[in-house]
Amino acid sequence: MRRGYSPSGGAEAYLKRLACGLVERGYSVELLAGEEWPENEWPFGALRRVRARSTIAFADEVEKIRPQTECDVLLSLERIWRCDVFRAGDGVHRAWLDRRRKFDLPLQRLARDLSAKHRQILQLEEALFAKRGAGRVIVASEMVKGEIVDLYDYPAEHIDLIRNGVPLDRFRFDPELREKSRADLKLHPDDIAMLFAGSGWERKGLLFAMEAIVMCRDRNLRLLVAGRGKTQRYFKSRRVRFLGEVVDLVPIYAAADIFILPTIYDPFSNACLEALACGLPVITTRANGFSEIIEHEVHGSIVDQPNNLEALSDAIHFWSDPARRAAARSTIIERASQFDISTNVEQTLEVLTQAAVSPNPSDS
Repeated sequence: MRRGYSPSGGAEAYLKRLACGLVERGYSVELLAGEEWPENEWPFGALRRVRARSTIAFADEVEKIRPQTECDVLLSLERIWRCDVFRAGDGVHRAWLDRRRKFDLPLQRLARDLSAKHRQILQLEEALFAKRGAGRVIVASEMVKGEIVDLYDYPAEHIDLIRNGVPLDRFRFDPELREKSRADLKLHPDDIAMLFAGSGWERKGLLFAMEAIVMCRDRNLRLLVAGRGKTQRYFKSRRVRFLGEVVDLVPIYAAADIFILPTIYDPFSNACLEALACGLPVITTRANGFSEIIEHEVHGSIVDQPNNLEALSDAIHFWSDPARRAAARSTIIERASQFDISTNVEQTLEVLTQAAVSPNPSDS
């Protein structure tokens, strides 16, 4: 189950990779989704539409449809009232709101507190965790696991840590593609191309990345921004290029030298893992579950706070050295090699199989 759809969304990309792996292993897969999901983006099995506008209405409609399905296990990537397995790919909304408040102005805090959307998400989150609507929970990071246990007293023994995975045959270092992609993007040989990829720019810290580059005062630095957001109208610089929403990021990874995501909160960034697999050092924050799998100044750099511009600019300066990047590339790629999507599929299948034989008591 996944309600919305974005062509460049990390959750959507992961769900399709998982479905492909399950189908290849002989399982049948049905997707319950909102009206946004295109037919041609789900070639793995049946696609059932859930026609509801609000977050709560969607969850209510799922409750009505559920008895009509013939599925052995309901795996939800969406906050709903009940499911056999909930994959907390979007993290913990309550934790995200707590982190966001530190960066909000008073009026922004008030707006979030009064938001019906946020209240509905928190209500469903409480149903899944505090009221045990989720039989089991899959998380991609220890950070998210700790948040679920600490904020909702959900039993830790019912939480499975399964790291994200990517198809390593597709995301890899390719010198030939690098040369072509840099030419297509009109990057000069001396340009140091930093890549920021993702939508929801405020949460993922695009402004912090931009401001840190300005602090570096290196005329060769270029920031490529792939995704959609509102920051473009607030910040203009000749060193920042907005590429729009990019469906296939492989050529952009190939052209880049460094990947940066100074996020306020991210359960485990798929884009960071894809960049790592392509041999890029990743600069990110401890608020990104991805940071748990890398070592500081070995596979990239980890800063404590996204708005610590001095730490970000130091990390950019550190990885601006081409000799350092070249020396680290094999170590970076070796680390990424441990997170192939096939490993994720096998571990997820094990959890789903267990859920099929031990159904969630709340479903009865």
